[in-house]
Amino acid sequence: MARILTALAATLVAAASAALAADEPATMKSETLATYTIPEANQAVGVDADHFYAIDNRTIAKYDKKAQKLVQKWELPKGGPVKHFDSAAVVDGKIYIAHSNYPEWPIASSLEIFEADTLEHVGTHSFGIQIGSFTWVDKGPDGAWYGGFANYNRVFGKSPLAYGNKYNTQVVKFDDEWRPVEQWTIPEEIVEKFDDMSNSGGSWGPDGNLYLTGHDPAEAYVMALPEFGSILTWKATVPLANRGQGIAFDHSDEGILYAIIRGEGEEENKVTVNRILFEDDAAKAGNEGATAGSAN
Repeated sequence: MARILTALAATLVAAASAALAADEPATMKSETLATYTIPEANQAVGVDADHFYAIDNRTIAKYDKKAQKLVQKWELPKGGPVKHFDSAAVVDGKIYIAHSNYPEWPIASSLEIFEADTLEHVGTHSFGIQIGSFTWVDKGPDGAWYGGFANYNRVFGKSPLAYGNKYNTQVVKFDDEWRPVEQWTIPEEIVEKFDDMSNSGGSWGPDGNLYLTGHDPAEAYVMALPEFGSILTWKATVPLANRGQGIAFDHSDEGILYAIIRGEGEEENKVTVNRILFEDDAAKAGNEGATAGSAN
């Protein structure tokens, strides 16, 4: 009897897993165009027309895109007011950085703003103790600002409980004064992929969709605001040369997405340049491949 019950349980788990996989949306295609070894690329990367900006906990490192040479660096020592930079979006000559006190308790967050030209710190907005750890920020296609407030199932320091509970992770739309005006949760199927971590990065693509990343998986989740309700709509998944963390679309080069691979052990940190093959691009590539095959 025990063997029968064990076999039945295994069958039910396998069936549930298969059903979950069947419910997942389509997988888009991407290609890796370049990979650069960049020591400061430990948390995220931002990008504009001429430079990319590698982000570490208390560091912004500005690199020339063509030569991959360090141009300028901003850095504060450990123990100061800057605790944990997470992601960077470069918009209209300014770098907008999501900052939090992760993994300290209670969770507190702020937005920090820098001049992209000089790396001078020119603005701050404190969210205080709110709905999670501020992990990314970007301007949407509607002209409004959006950001992610992550929560985690890991236990740290003073709190005997999970660091916010990952199911409380939310995407927020702000008004011009950085006050939340709308909030959405992330589908449970994606949250499960975060293990005990959370949503680390987000960037709006040229297709009008929001691309979200976890802490570790080498992929991004293509999301849309829902027609009804409070849960983001999961449209597709795209594999990337990344290891979770912060991402940024290069709005000077349509379809190009910058990401990072955080080194493990003796491995060095890297910045990767990825091309997202949107539906029309993928179809074109397939037709070209078929034509070439016919010619052979």
